[in-house]
Amino acid sequence: MKSRLRLGLVAVLCATSAIWSSVAVTDNSHGMTAQKHNAIGLVKEVRDSTKRFRDASIASAEGYTAFLGCVSGPQEGAMGVHFVNGDLVNDGVLDAERPEILVYEPRMNGRMRLVGVEFLVIAEAWDAVNPTPPALSGQVFHYSGSPNRYGLPPFYELHVWAWKTNPNGMFVDWNPNVSCEAHSP
Repeated sequence: MKSRLRLGLVAVLCATSAIWSSVAVTDNSHGMTAQKHNAIGLVKEVRDSTKRFRDASIASAEGYTAFLGCVSGPQEGAMGVHFVNGDLVNDGVLDAERPEILVYEPRMNGRMRLVGVEFLVIAEAWDAVNPTPPALSGQVFHYSGSPNRYGLPPFYELHVWAWKTNPNGMFVDWNPNVSCEAHSP
């Protein structure tokens, strides 16, 4: 009887161990990595530091200005209306709590809804003092050469969709869930 009990306990322990091993493998292979934790941390940090900008008038009062209307793409969705802080763009510094650009989606009622931010640094300023492309919390910035649709010199940028889900990823430029339909210049 004792040996059957022992065998039963060993079988239960083996089965439990196998289940936990498969859970650990699943977590490691599907995203609970350090990079994902950093990404979640960056999104949370952006949300915490930009809460006050849900009101676009506060963004304007703090030096952000609408730039180039509502940016959309024919197949990728849209980015939205970019409110740019020129002082932050030109300082050559990246700070997760002080995004250079706030991104808004125009609403039918004429209001703007904060959907994300964009970090942007001019490539020449960054490259002059840094040997590698910029990154925040492990998220490497995208490089945009010149000429470009914005009329800017070459730059590095990173979108963070902290306030509206992007099914293509929280750091992808275009968000199919964002629309410029309600925009009136």
